[in-house]
Amino acid sequence: MRRTSVSLPTRNVAHDPHEKPARYHTKGASNSAVGILEKAKAAYMTQSQRSRYLKTGGILLFIIFLFYYLSPGGVDVYSGVSSKVGAGQTASDPSLGTEKCKVSSDKSKPIVQYALMIDAGSTGSRIHIYRFNNCGSTPELEDEVFVQTAKKEGKGGSGLSSYKEDAEGAAMSLDILMEAALKAVPEKLRACSPLAVKATAGLRLLGPEMSQKILDAVRTRLETKYPFPVVSKENGGVIIMEGKDEGVFAWITTNFLLGNIGGPEKTNTAAVFDLGGGSTQVVFEPTYKLPEKMEQGDHRYELKFGGREFELYQHSHLGYGLMSARESIHRSLIEDLHAANPADQAWLSQPIVNPCVVPGMSRPVDVKLSEKHELGEKVSVNMTGPSSASPALCRKLAEKILFKDAECKIAPCSFNGIHQPSLEKTFSREDIYTFSYFFDRTDPLGMPESFTLKEMHRLTEQVCGGEPTWDVFQSVPGALEELRDRPEYCLDLNFMMALLHTGYEMPIDREVKIAKKIKGNELGWCLGASLPLLSQESGWQCRIKEVS
Repeated sequence: MRRTSVSLPTRNVAHDPHEKPARYHTKGASNSAVGILEKAKAAYMTQSQRSRYLKTGGILLFIIFLFYYLSPGGVDVYSGVSSKVGAGQTASDPSLGTEKCKVSSDKSKPIVQYALMIDAGSTGSRIHIYRFNNCGSTPELEDEVFVQTAKKEGKGGSGLSSYKEDAEGAAMSLDILMEAALKAVPEKLRACSPLAVKATAGLRLLGPEMSQKILDAVRTRLETKYPFPVVSKENGGVIIMEGKDEGVFAWITTNFLLGNIGGPEKTNTAAVFDLGGGSTQVVFEPTYKLPEKMEQGDHRYELKFGGREFELYQHSHLGYGLMSARESIHRSLIEDLHAANPADQAWLSQPIVNPCVVPGMSRPVDVKLSEKHELGEKVSVNMTGPSSASPALCRKLAEKILFKDAECKIAPCSFNGIHQPSLEKTFSREDIYTFSYFFDRTDPLGMPESFTLKEMHRLTEQVCGGEPTWDVFQSVPGALEELRDRPEYCLDLNFMMALLHTGYEMPIDREVKIAKKIKGNELGWCLGASLPLLSQESGWQCRIKEVS
């Protein structure tokens, strides 16, 4: 809301239309008899006249003072907050306020606000409980509480999609997250702390009917069991988020925390590359040399934020998250072996040498095939590492599923026929942030916050070499345990390398940054999606209890 200011009225002299114009101009007055007379009158003002003026002014100021402080404050639906007409809101209880300021920047904004966002991902659900203050014109993030669901015993992931037909079970799986919200949000503020649930690729892959039943069960449970207002259906309170929104929200989060957006200064923005379990997103703000400009299409995203306008490139590659990539690479290997031995299936019962598995390690894998495949819809095999490291062979399998030779209808393309502006030409020097699995697979092995793709390539070769080359990781706490627990670590790094270098066509010397947090706050799309919830225009109302 635009600020307005109120000032005391100024003293104006009434004009007489029959008077000479010079009467109202001071220019030259000092040289006239009238000017001299006026100066003399002012100089010889009696003491009583001066006293009378001072008393009158003092009385007026005192009346204004009383009017301001004794006038009734407006009724505020935000529980625990009081306000005065013409001023921002203050906290009636110090525990509901902030150390940053005593009054909010606007009377329509509470001094402290909470927003709750549940990320229903493919491998698990997580809640982000954000605490903001409204001391300035732009909300300031003060604190974040992050809690996630535990893996289901013996069943792997705990995401909503893992419950499939059990919609009620899926809804109840969020209870542990909501209990954390009840602990984090003060009781007096819960009724005006909006809550939203956004599911990503995992639930998207279940199909519309099954996924909608889960979403309906989730909304019902949250609305009937907990005190937080759930964002309306019309405003996407409990939905499967579109891939393009997931990427753009992650871009907002990153650049908001970096201070690149939301302020008055026009600074360069960072690109974000997010690698989830079922999909991967890319968002950046390309710069073109005139007369070049971005091609029209769904990839073009116009955003207004913090008083600035941005033209972003974005795309969500469904099926290219890390877990989906694992499945595709295993499936590609099985199909190649079947094509070489179409009449013989004896090899399925024997260990299958997979160059993407670390030498000396093995792992049972259920490989999903097409419905009418000659081998059936699924085969269970034992993937075994080769006798010696073969990172190049693994990278070839990873590059194969990118389909770089697919038809490119709007050039240039990244992979699988998808248009993307050239990073080398339109985003050559700005920061690139990679997170989620990019972070989870490199940080535990001791990689710094910033490194080149060439350095990542060396890391991949060391990991794929197995125990004989792992001595370098002995000085990194927990690294060897991490490697020994994941036979597919070689596959994961090769896919990430193929995705960035071959898929997105980043130069081998390009530097990327990995991050899980910035300024102590989790990265990802959640914060970017939560910022709009601070306005009730985003589709929620405070849940006020009626008093009889």
